[in-house]
Amino acid sequence: MRKLISSGSYLEEPIGFSRASRIGKNIAVAGTAPIHNGQTVFAGNVYEQTKFCLEISLKAIEEAGGNIEDVIRTRIMLTNIKEWEQAAKAHGELFSTQRPACTFVEVKGFIDPEWLVETEVDAVLSEA
Repeated sequence: MRKLISSGSYLEEPIGFSRASRIGKNIAVAGTAPIHNGQTVFAGNVYEQTKFCLEISLKAIEEAGGNIEDVIRTRIMLTNIKEWEQAAKAHGELFSTQRPACTFVEVKGFIDPEWLVETEVDAVLSEA
């Protein structure tokens, strides 16, 4: 059985996606941008945008029935890989204990040029 989690993003309906999707023990959180109430937050600040994106993802995982300990993989996509340390700092503050598999990649850009980062998070529940 599939459970869909919405964040209320204005992009969900036109793109046709959910913030997260759970099937059985698996939870996948979609690419998450630094958006709050339809507006980009923390413009120009990779650290704060990364932290915000990961917090949105963790909230979706909790709504799907999981928690931070269930996170097994994260992906951090940056428009400027030279700023990876700021994104890594935010990631490390949240995941220093769990230490999920993590990838940092540079991308050409995002839908909104003010977005400096997008994140993806995967979790597997220890009990479904």
